[in-house]
Amino acid sequence: MLTFRRASVAALFFFAVLYLTTRSSSPAIPATDDAFPKAQVNPDSSKQASTTAVSPEQKGSDINAVHGGANRDRPSRHGQQAMQDISKLSLYDKLAYQFPYDVETKFPAYIWQTWKWTPAHGEFDFREQEATWTEQHPGFIHEVITDQVAVHLLRLLYASVPEVLEAYDALPLPVLKADFFRYLILLARGGIYSDIDTYAIRSAVEWIPESVPRDAVGLVIGIEADPDRPDWKDWYSRRIQFCQWTIQSKPGHPILREVVSRITEQTLKRKRAGSLKDVNDKSVIEFTGPALWTDIIFEYFNDDRYFDMTHSAGPIDYKNFTGMDSAKRVGDVIVLPITSFSPGVQQMGAKDYDDPMAFVKHDFEGTWKPESERHIGAT
Repeated sequence: MLTFRRASVAALFFFAVLYLTTRSSSPAIPATDDAFPKAQVNPDSSKQASTTAVSPEQKGSDINAVHGGANRDRPSRHGQQAMQDISKLSLYDKLAYQFPYDVETKFPAYIWQTWKWTPAHGEFDFREQEATWTEQHPGFIHEVITDQVAVHLLRLLYASVPEVLEAYDALPLPVLKADFFRYLILLARGGIYSDIDTYAIRSAVEWIPESVPRDAVGLVIGIEADPDRPDWKDWYSRRIQFCQWTIQSKPGHPILREVVSRITEQTLKRKRAGSLKDVNDKSVIEFTGPALWTDIIFEYFNDDRYFDMTHSAGPIDYKNFTGMDSAKRVGDVIVLPITSFSPGVQQMGAKDYDDPMAFVKHDFEGTWKPESERHIGAT
């Protein structure tokens, strides 16, 4: 007969066997933090590049460059990244940690624009231009961000990098904030940024040549100015100037990271020196505009962290892009000809709006744009 005492002993024995069995068959959990992959905070300096720069004489659609850093910023796919104290990192490395770059991801289906009012407001004057982006990109999320919304959106995205927010708040001119916002939103979220006074002629799906794999490209830019004339310095800040009124990017691209770092550091330096009040319309191009944008792009093309310059016949400079009439690939960047983002200007080799390479039409109607940036029609 099974007594209460015997039943208790049997139950204890059963649970003891069950405990020992399950414990021995479960994998041990390491006591060290090796159980979690280390986050790649500054992968740019830890991997070897394999991209080759070429001489200016090469005229092909690909500047013989396969981006050596394509996998450099890819976050770990093997587990959760370990949280790190980023307070002691440089600003560039903080941004790399917060917004890692993975060239193999898809371009996000976002369209970002900014203006004083949304399309729902009675004083919104760009309905025709704004509508073309929605029409050409069905299924994309299309946002027109007002100044008030931009402040709160950036506080959400950059809460862990307060110096960026401090710099944004300190910028004294609306055009400076508008320039900075485009870089900030693309760095954090990716997609397409385009000025509100811009028509979409063709879908962004058509911007990248079919011969180029989408998982090998992280940034699409166009040429704004190619002034092949002796007095070009009287009208333009650079011999080749890249357009920043329309940009397509994947999140975390190193060019955007460098632009945001540069603007932030320069702004805070001027703020502490009390010289921000001296910034005027004429200095916008160099501070946040197309001159800065162009300089950093060329720095990237010649950066040995991304390109193997060992066998290069020379640096990549304006000679590689002047007079081009088709897209060129440099590493993970597609550079479009002047016709793509500046059609119909009737100079510098730009063709008309009905050309197959004409992708957007920019009108320079935004009243916040300084005269120094309305120079594409200079004659």
